[in-house]
Amino acid sequence: MRKARKYLLPFYLFLGACMPVSPSDTPTRAASAVSDASSLPPMKSFAAPRPSRPVASNSDMARDFLDLAFNLESGRSLPVLTRFEGPISVRVTGAPSSSLGPDLKRLLHRLRTEAGINIALTGAPNANITVQAVSRAEIRSALPMAACFVVPNVTSLSDYKAARRTRQVSWSQLRSRERLAIFLPNDASPQEVRDCLHEELAQALGPLNDLYRLPDSVFNDDNVHTVLTGYDMTILRAYYDPSLRNGMTRNQVADRLPGILARINPRGAGVAPRRLARTPRVWIDAVQTALGPGANPAQRRSSASQALKVANAMGWQDHRLAFSHYAMGRLLQASDPSAAQDHFVMAQRYFGSGRETSLHRAYVASQLAAYAIAAGQADDAIYLLTPHLDTAARHENAALLSTLMMLRAEALELAGRVSEGRQVRVDSLGWARYGFGSDWAVRAKLREIGSLNPARRRRGAL
Repeated sequence: MRKARKYLLPFYLFLGACMPVSPSDTPTRAASAVSDASSLPPMKSFAAPRPSRPVASNSDMARDFLDLAFNLESGRSLPVLTRFEGPISVRVTGAPSSSLGPDLKRLLHRLRTEAGINIALTGAPNANITVQAVSRAEIRSALPMAACFVVPNVTSLSDYKAARRTRQVSWSQLRSRERLAIFLPNDASPQEVRDCLHEELAQALGPLNDLYRLPDSVFNDDNVHTVLTGYDMTILRAYYDPSLRNGMTRNQVADRLPGILARINPRGAGVAPRRLARTPRVWIDAVQTALGPGANPAQRRSSASQALKVANAMGWQDHRLAFSHYAMGRLLQASDPSAAQDHFVMAQRYFGSGRETSLHRAYVASQLAAYAIAAGQADDAIYLLTPHLDTAARHENAALLSTLMMLRAEALELAGRVSEGRQVRVDSLGWARYGFGSDWAVRAKLREIGSLNPARRRRGAL
């Protein structure tokens, strides 16, 4: 499992959610209840996956692989590569939500077809990986700030609690992977459960580290990508290449990676390496303080300012500078909306136009469109939102997709296209049920976005 994952505020408009936790050696996802009964339209779900092939050079991917596979998020190094050998079996225990089974089957199919991993469901008690579905309260009783996590050498939450703080569940002591458990919430939204499943199963199988320099990966603490990307599947395919094995050192793996990547990702040989600089701890700490729990508003703003200063001092022109502007914008929204908007504009600029940051731009577009709607600029909002609807769908982000659709509905009604706006709003609800879960959460999202519309405010129709 991953070490305690530092969940930052997601990019979703007005979404409160994942917060960072302090570094440890237990991979997690930070802590969102859902009833099957609903008066809203039926919940929608995504059909065939549409992952994009990685755009990174093989040189960069080799460096990324080594940093992901031989370090924990806390910074501790790992002496050898560990993975499963032979067929991998997965079972589900506990009280899983109705969405977990279909989402798990889709993910396992992707792992077999895209990553070439021999993995399948089983009902046998001796499965290599046990996915236990429990309540969020039970998860927090084990790791207070986690929404989900993965642990080696146990099969249940009670096993983990008994072995906690022992070498048995230490990733740094592991020399091979044979048995582990993933703990997922059964009372969160379907998307939250699925996001946890993707992240924790990826780390159960492969790398345990996260790197802020990766723009197109779930192996990144910025919490932008929530389903495994084409980049992630390539990393996992390399992880389970026959030329690697348990117990290999970093240097031994490094010797084999160029040949592995040339074989499984031939187009990466023709891509120029970017060689992005390592992310200094001072920037990471500043971002985590700015967007994580425990700090007061003044400390958050000070930390966001520090992150921006570090990014500029490092000379970054990449997604990390953009994220620094984004963090500053988030923290200024209540006190200085005009300055916040300026930071969102800068974030959008530095996220650039590359495919690997298309999802980042979709998130920021939701913020900019909200400002446009509040200012009565309906056409500007429609222009901002339109390119990003397919991006959200392609990345299977129902929460973001429904948010963009709700914003578009308000913009259309503001522009006088009332019937079209109402239809878009109705269409958004099925996605919102998957993304946000309960009826009250969906309706709260509708009210939040509806409150942006000046025409609606004048009519008192919120």
